[in-house]
Parts: sequence; C-alpha cells; structure tokens
Amino acid sequence: MSMQNVAPALPFTAPRRNELTHIPGDEGWPVVGKTFQVLADPKGHIEANGAKYGPVYRTHVFGETNVVMLGPEANELVMFDQQKLFSSTHGWNKVLGLLFPRGLMLLDFDEHRLHRKTLSVAFKSGPMKSYLSDLDRGISARVAQWKAHPGEMQLYPAMKQLTLDLAAASFLGADIGPEVDEINRAFVDMVAAAVAPIRKPLPGTQMAAGVRGRKRIVAYFREQIPLRRGNHGGDDLFSQLCRATHEDGALLSEQDIIDHMSFLMMAAHDTLTSSLTSFIGELAANPDWQDKLRAEVLALGLAPDAPTTFDDLAKMPLSEMAFKEALRIKPPVPSMPRRAMRDFTFKGFTIPAGTAVGVNPLYTHHMKDIWPEPDRFDPMRFTEEAQRNRHRFAWVPFGGGAHMCLGLHFAYMQAKCFARHFLQNIEVSLAPGYKPDWQMWPIPKPRDGLKVMVKAV
Repeated sequence: MSMQNVAPALPFTAPRRNELTHIPGDEGWPVVGKTFQVLADPKGHIEANGAKYGPVYRTHVFGETNVVMLGPEANELVMFDQQKLFSSTHGWNKVLGLLFPRGLMLLDFDEHRLHRKTLSVAFKSGPMKSYLSDLDRGISARVAQWKAHPGEMQLYPAMKQLTLDLAAASFLGADIGPEVDEINRAFVDMVAAAVAPIRKPLPGTQMAAGVRGRKRIVAYFREQIPLRRGNHGGDDLFSQLCRATHEDGALLSEQDIIDHMSFLMMAAHDTLTSSLTSFIGELAANPDWQDKLRAEVLALGLAPDAPTTFDDLAKMPLSEMAFKEALRIKPPVPSMPRRAMRDFTFKGFTIPAGTAVGVNPLYTHHMKDIWPEPDRFDPMRFTEEAQRNRHRFAWVPFGGGAHMCLGLHFAYMQAKCFARHFLQNIEVSLAPGYKPDWQMWPIPKPRDGLKVMVKAV
C-alpha cells in the first residue's frame, strides 16, 4: 500500500456531559476537576477510585471528562484493539502533539502500521549490533568515572545525562561533533515542555523553551538528511531512517524523518532514564538480588575492558527478570490515553464515540490478586512458568498490540549492557533509613534525585 492511500486521522466530537452520567465516578471541582489529586498521588487516587467505583469509572482531568478502565481485560481491549476502536492520535495529541507531532505513537491504524514497518528496519539485527557497540563503549567509560569517585551520588541526574549521551551516539552517530551539547539541550527543553502544566508557549515558560528547542532540532535534521542520504551516513538510527523506504520504494519524506527522530529520541531518553534509575534503585534496596545479579555478570568471565556481545546478553536471564520487575513496580508510562472513535461496551457500560478513555499500567501492575505483595521486589515473578500462568496483558510497561513499543529490545539491550558494566565495577547501597521519594506521573522519577552510595567492587 502506498502512503498516498492512507486516510488522515479521523475527526471526532466529544460526547456531551450528560451522555456519560450513567458511568459511576466523581468529576470533582468545576474546571480543574480531579487534576490536582491525580498529579499529587496518581497511584493512590486511581486505587481509591477502583475500590469505590469498580473497573470502569468517570473522572475529570486536564479539562475533560475521562473514562478510566482498569485491569488486564481493559488493557487488552484498548491496546490489542482488534476492532480499531481507539485512536492513539487523539489520545496523546494533547500531551505530545505540539512538540512531537506525528511521532509513531501518535499515528493510527493503517498509517501507523505502514510507518512502523518502515521504521522497524532500524531495529533489525545489523543496526542493533552497531548500537550495542556504541552503548557498550559509552557505558563502560561513564561507569569508570563513577567508580573513580566513590561516595554519595544522585542516581537520577547521573543516569539522565548518561542516557542522553548514549541516545546521541547511537541515534545520531558518535561523530556528531561540537553540536551535540546544543542538540541535547534542545531535547531536554522539549521533553520538559511536553509535561509542563502551561500548554501554550507564553514568554518565559517551559513550553516556549520547548518550542524553541523543536525549531533547533528541525533545522539540524533538515540540514543533515541530504548528507546522511549521500556518503556521509553511518550505522546510527538517523542514517538508517534517511535510507529507509516505504513498501512502494519511496524514501521517507524529510518531515517524516524529522518527526520520527524527534519522537524516538524523546521516548528512548526519558523512559530509559526512569527505568534504569528504578532498576538500580531496587538493587540498592535489595542487596541479596544485587549479589545474585553480580554473580551472573562475573560468570560471563569478561575482562573489564572486553566488549559486550549479544551472546553475553543472552546469558543474563536474572538481570532481565530483575529489570522486568523494576518496570512492573514503576512502569515508565503509568497511564495510556486513547479516544473512542465508535461506541463500545465494556463491563456492561456503553461508552459513546468521542470519549477520552484511559488504561493504567501502574494500577494493573499492583493488583494484589495478580501480584501478591505488589510492592515487594521479586524478580522470580518473571520466570517462564510464572509468566505462562498470567493474563498476557497483566504486565504492559511497553504497551501492547499494534502500538507495542518498537524499541523494547533496544531497552533490554541497554539495561543488560548497563548491568554488566555497573555490577562488574560498582556496589550500590542506600543510607540507613533513607527511603527515596518518587513522583509517579507523567514519567516516574525520584523527587530528590535518589541518593545512593557507590563504591568500587
């Protein structure tokens, strides 16, 4: 199918307020609704509503009435979306549309499928090996710096800088040159603006800085695309996309490349920062598991300066299970918005077309009937046998269905490569009595940076 034959995003009309009153819930105060309660304690708020109203309830956040659907069955209905009922475009646009327009997550149905197929070439075996080589060198060098300065470290900002530098190297190319700091700054401004409370680019706001950052990114990509399509392209993701073609043989348009690169770098940077921080934070809080993972890494028999290969990563099942458990406890995307494009029924409730709907991985990942002692860190929940006996949409940190995260194998690769170097060189712990304070929405991060003690192994 040619891209010219793909229909644009479907229009919608939000339902009138009285069309949703049959759904139980509490919309809170006029105008602001329940927004401040959600921001203050998203997990506590949604668990209280689930207990009071059941798996389908009505609320009012960010200026609109929403219907929230809870649990694995809701996740399957919305994410798997066999009937193409739910628009991701009209779900995410409010949050990401101004700064990351037409990123892969913001496309729907046939258009999404065609773009996803085209972008998937950048995540095949050959390019992934190239990315691993860049990641391996970058992680090894940074861990060596941390090892040389034992003592207290704020884990989150250190991880944020590392993932930003790694994304620049593997996505844009290791030889990007002196522009790298300016490009990184632009991305930081865009990501901060995407979740800022003020949604218009008024002077002095984060949104204004984000819009300026996007202009800088767009200019850089537009200048680079013809060079990467010529003889200046390498194995980095940007160069891969510049050479990628649709099913009809046509190259991606310049605007498509710009939009996809902006979105992919944002997604890889902020979600991985959150995931790796929670991963290492859990190992600091659970030294027995840290010891088990370190034993697994040392059993690889790698010299400190030896490169990490895919074969090495395949021999790290415990590390992968521990990473999955960290993603369960603190999913990097705690809630996922969609918009119903047609009337549908769930749990006996008819929900009209145009309704803003959402599912909540954070809630599902802490359901006690699925995850006994849900706040306890236990990687053994992810043995093959344990996973076979659970609903396939009970664990959804990467989404599911057609919109399953395209970079999930990149995330596993980076997490295990990081675990290899970190555990081979560093022991991490928390100060006695210290309990990290996490902000869980829109992307989990520790409010105080997560203070850890590091020392050389």
